[in-house]
Amino acid sequence: MTATHIADANAHVHSNSHEHDAGHHGPMKGWRRWAYATNHKDIGTMYLIFSLVMFLTGGLMAMLIRAELLRPGIQLLDPAKFNSMTTMHALIMVFGAVMPAFTGLANWMIPMQVGAPDMALPRMNNFSFWLLPFAFTLLLLTLVVPGGSPAGGWTLYPPLVLQTGDSFPMAVFAIHLMGASSIMGAINVIVTIMNMRAPGMSLLKMPLFVWTWLITAYLLIAVMPVLAGAVTMLLTDHYFGTTFFNAAGGGDPVMFQHIFWFFGHPEVYIMILPAFGVVSEVIPTFSRKPLFGYDAMVYATASIAFLSFIVWAHHMFTTGMPLIGEMFFMMSTMLIAIPTGVKVFNWTATMWKGSISFEPPMLFALSFVFLFTIGGFSGLMLAMAPADFQYHDTYFVVAHFHYVLVPGAIFGIMAAVYYWLPKWCGHMYNMTLAKTHFWLSTIFVNVLFFPQHFLGLAGMPRRIPDYNTQFADWNFVSSIGGFCFGATQLLFVYLIWSTVRSGPKATDKVWDSAAPIGLEWTLPSPAPYHSFEEAPEIK
Repeated sequence: MTATHIADANAHVHSNSHEHDAGHHGPMKGWRRWAYATNHKDIGTMYLIFSLVMFLTGGLMAMLIRAELLRPGIQLLDPAKFNSMTTMHALIMVFGAVMPAFTGLANWMIPMQVGAPDMALPRMNNFSFWLLPFAFTLLLLTLVVPGGSPAGGWTLYPPLVLQTGDSFPMAVFAIHLMGASSIMGAINVIVTIMNMRAPGMSLLKMPLFVWTWLITAYLLIAVMPVLAGAVTMLLTDHYFGTTFFNAAGGGDPVMFQHIFWFFGHPEVYIMILPAFGVVSEVIPTFSRKPLFGYDAMVYATASIAFLSFIVWAHHMFTTGMPLIGEMFFMMSTMLIAIPTGVKVFNWTATMWKGSISFEPPMLFALSFVFLFTIGGFSGLMLAMAPADFQYHDTYFVVAHFHYVLVPGAIFGIMAAVYYWLPKWCGHMYNMTLAKTHFWLSTIFVNVLFFPQHFLGLAGMPRRIPDYNTQFADWNFVSSIGGFCFGATQLLFVYLIWSTVRSGPKATDKVWDSAAPIGLEWTLPSPAPYHSFEEAPEIK
């Protein structure tokens, strides 16, 4: 019997433990079940549905951006509306799509994988979810406020963002709500993992997904208050006469960049580390081998998290920092390539001589490894300060971070959904449609983003709705790739819907995978155990 078998059995025993609320007699049904949900599976489902809705919303904004860039000239969006769209697209995708999706996966899987009956703080879990719909309603309402949404990009740089109209405080309040939700979710994950593991499961026996989320949770608690402080200072500059970032009053707009990127760079790893965890479970399962170098993977993840705090100013090489500063941030950024390379090597070594089957989760994991590596290589190019003077604020940077976040984070989420969905709902998806979704997504994500490397190297600046005709051909190709990639995700929505509603019954095969780190648990007796001496031995 595997660790996952036992953990899931434990979770099922308690699956209805919170369906009776203190103020409501009898099991809750209909909207009450979701409004008052404290069961980790219900909350995980709500996070995932919310994330999918935000993914489609943010994707629609990306389609508008690509429609404007389809050909030179102003077609649909003037410069202010174009920059509003980029701001909204980024905030929605980062805080509304990727992070809630990983939080949903954490809610579903962490209690099962550590053998806990539920998350440690179920009511706070409910509260942290319900902050999100209100936060994003507030953010989306900025679109209809006079003056439109903030137009400072997702980085919200002053002084540009301070020229926004009445929508600015709404956006800041929405960001505060998102941050509060993230911090509460992170606290819940840490307390659950540290206090509620099954007897016998030490830290270095936990599945990799649990490890990556534990490290991610610490990152969230460390950096979300930094973002809150930065946007609050922007707010006081805008309305209360402070001059934190106003040079006329002795402030410094570059200080905002330092504060923002001290949050912003660890945030990039917050969005990718759980995907590392997913891939570290999918590849061993479909290679029929234990993960190669489990301990090294844990230490590499922790190293990446630590290094992410000391590289923030590589986003700022062009601000005129001293040469010694450029050297430090260049070298420390290159250093992150080492633990990341360890992970890629270990995934590859896990597959080496394995009995591989190419099912949808494995296809997305393989695509993740290959395309994320491309994003990593372009990141190394951007890490070189002399070269970055040329690349900075061009479409090369856009191509780089989208290769990390789309075939990286989002493909990681898709791999997780295809891997765990049959376990969640008891139904199997249509294999042919799922593989079609994979191939179309992989082809069109490259058609969408790879030409942007060429545009950036040729000098096309980002954040502009109009451009020189020399960039027309590759922009046209990129936009067509964008429209096709967006349309392909409707197939993903259909697959999820049809699987949950009426897919064929899942067989035992979905539980046949080895324990995520290749460990088998042997129960010494059916009697309950109460100490480490009585706990199941791991062999």
